[in-house]
Amino acid sequence: MALNVCVLGTGRMGTIHAATIHRHPDARVTVIGDIDLGRAQAVAAEYGADASGDPLAAIAGDGVDAVVIATPTDSHVPYIEAAARAGKAIFCEKPVGIEPAEVRRALDTVAAAGVPLQIGFHRRFDPSFREVKAAIESGQVGDVLQVILTSRDPEPPPAQYIHGSGGLFRDMAIHDFDMARWLLGDEPVEVSAFGSNLIDPAIGEAGDIDTAMAILRTERGVLCHINCSRVASYGYDQRIEVLGTSGMAQAGNRTPASVEVATGAGISSSLPHYWFPERYTEAYEAEVVDWVESTSAGRAPAVTGEDGLRAQLLAAAATESLLTGQPVDLRPS
Repeated sequence: MALNVCVLGTGRMGTIHAATIHRHPDARVTVIGDIDLGRAQAVAAEYGADASGDPLAAIAGDGVDAVVIATPTDSHVPYIEAAARAGKAIFCEKPVGIEPAEVRRALDTVAAAGVPLQIGFHRRFDPSFREVKAAIESGQVGDVLQVILTSRDPEPPPAQYIHGSGGLFRDMAIHDFDMARWLLGDEPVEVSAFGSNLIDPAIGEAGDIDTAMAILRTERGVLCHINCSRVASYGYDQRIEVLGTSGMAQAGNRTPASVEVATGAGISSSLPHYWFPERYTEAYEAEVVDWVESTSAGRAPAVTGEDGLRAQLLAAAATESLLTGQPVDLRPS
């Protein structure tokens, strides 16, 4: 029996996930929900689905088994709670919410309802990054000493996006905090963060930064360096490096073409993919396919609500460190 899915949100992520579900032989898009009914109707028409301008009503529909939440960040928690109370399986885009307290509340509601919740940390499903993880788990790099994560967007978001996003650490760098946990294999206990507004004055006026670095430290002393920028003139810069006692594993940028031309004048190759839909096409597909199949099989999600909360706690600590200029200790006092 096909999994009947309600997709909330008709932005880039909502449309990407709807297309993946539509392609899956054991799932179908039954309703598209968006507060903009016209947009919901336009997307729903592509899949022969119903459209709703009331996301809460769409969640509660009798013909819905599961819900994908790809709406603005500040709406995630209410929709998670509504879906849980309706007994629906849930896939929610990152971050779960803006503040850890509301994330905990949402997870309590999910636990009480006994429904599965997967968080959209798609980078765990990227083939290159999974090879780095495999090199760690197989012991090829030895004991991990350092993790270095580079995450740079090709262009800044509109200033109005900042207001509902929770800021760079909660929105953009949340993926890096999750990747740090995944690659370190141990929970960070201390966070130091730094940030500046160097690119777009409108982002600063909205109360956010556009250039940032964070250092995470585990109890054992393993370090993770995260650097983020809202602009990279050469494209979407996504790289990871793991240094261990026996070697190093590295995943560089993906490019549209793998051809490299070398002449006496120099060596040239393609620029990285310009933006995230192209860079992470395989990862977006893989995470939703895994969610559909785990939900249908009744097995636990690959990336849980607890993973979402842990990343959120790191983002909150980075934000606090940025504001105070001091490291934040995450160990219980």
